[in-house]
Amino acid sequence: MAPTNVMRKGLGVALLIFGLDQATKWWIVESVMNPPRITPVTPFFNLVMGWNRGVSFGLFNQDSPYNVWILSAIALIIVVALAVWLRKAERQLVVIAIGMVIGGAIGNVVDRLRFGAVADFLDFHIAGYHWPAFNVADSGITIGAGLLVLDALFSGPEKNNNKTPEITED
Repeated sequence: MAPTNVMRKGLGVALLIFGLDQATKWWIVESVMNPPRITPVTPFFNLVMGWNRGVSFGLFNQDSPYNVWILSAIALIIVVALAVWLRKAERQLVVIAIGMVIGGAIGNVVDRLRFGAVADFLDFHIAGYHWPAFNVADSGITIGAGLLVLDALFSGPEKNNNKTPEITED
């Protein structure tokens, strides 16, 4: 795949994830959760309003004024590294996966800069146990990262350019 097509496709996926994330967050914050409440949708799924000032699963969820800037800077550094990787990607699955992670990361950075925290609202639960609330950006990051891991595990050495040099006996 030509580098221009790779970047166009990967950034298109990133834009799609980013757009879906920001549209759903706008809808939840401005309309559905105004005022905040728990809205049961199914016996195992609720809409809730949560604000995560940390990272995944609430890690580093402190009310430090530096969290917004430090976590946003880290995310943007990762986005730049992923963009470099994207430019060199050869397989469509990798291009799509990197685009998903980039779009999700940028969506959460926008929340941090806009609200000082990431808006989480999807709440799955079973038997009284609730998975930490999340959003479309988190889904894009998780699915994209999972696809990258699967690609690394199952694409085979011929696709990874990790060929072992043949040893010949003279």
